[in-house]
Amino acid sequence: MAKKRRKKGIPKSIKIIVRTFIILFVLLVAFVAFRYYRRYAVQSEQIRQEQLQRKQEQEKLMRERRAFIKKIGPIAQEVDKSFDLLPSITIAQACLESNYGQSDLSQKYNNLFGVKGTNPNTSAILSTKEYVKGKWITVKARFQIYDSYEASIRAHARLFQNGTSWNHHQYQHVLKAKDYRAQAKALVKDGYATDPNYADKLINLIEQFNLEKYDQ
Repeated sequence: MAKKRRKKGIPKSIKIIVRTFIILFVLLVAFVAFRYYRRYAVQSEQIRQEQLQRKQEQEKLMRERRAFIKKIGPIAQEVDKSFDLLPSITIAQACLESNYGQSDLSQKYNNLFGVKGTNPNTSAILSTKEYVKGKWITVKARFQIYDSYEASIRAHARLFQNGTSWNHHQYQHVLKAKDYRAQAKALVKDGYATDPNYADKLINLIEQFNLEKYDQ
């Protein structure tokens, strides 16, 4: 009876090489995956920290803005009741025109509304932006100096009451307006601001910070 031939198996050396290759491949995949995960984790943490920092900065900014409003709100409320003006409008104007009390003009000279001056003894020259012929330009101008926020707000109220030197009735529509929306639009109509979006900016500020409560 003839003997069956035994099948030759895969050489042991080949098996070792294959196993070694598989192990190395698995280790390579694991290393690449680890590097990817680590990079992803680092990037995610950086994004989280940046978002947290932005949130903290925004919260700080809002606290500073609310503190400014809380400071000038009662002053505007007291002054404006004698001038047919709405405190909400005055407060919003001060916020917008002084960058919530952060502008050089307001910090150094208590000038909240960018009021111009002529007397060198009671005014200072500073740079300002004005909207001229459809674009913003930077110009040098002389601005009035006040000894307090109250003095600035009171002068602001007298401006609307007395008008300008060339037109004593210039702000008649402002004084006749009975709500903050109408008064904001009247400021543009009567030529107080050159910014075409001035009224909308005031209205948005009033509604964002609930400034209408000062009109009560």
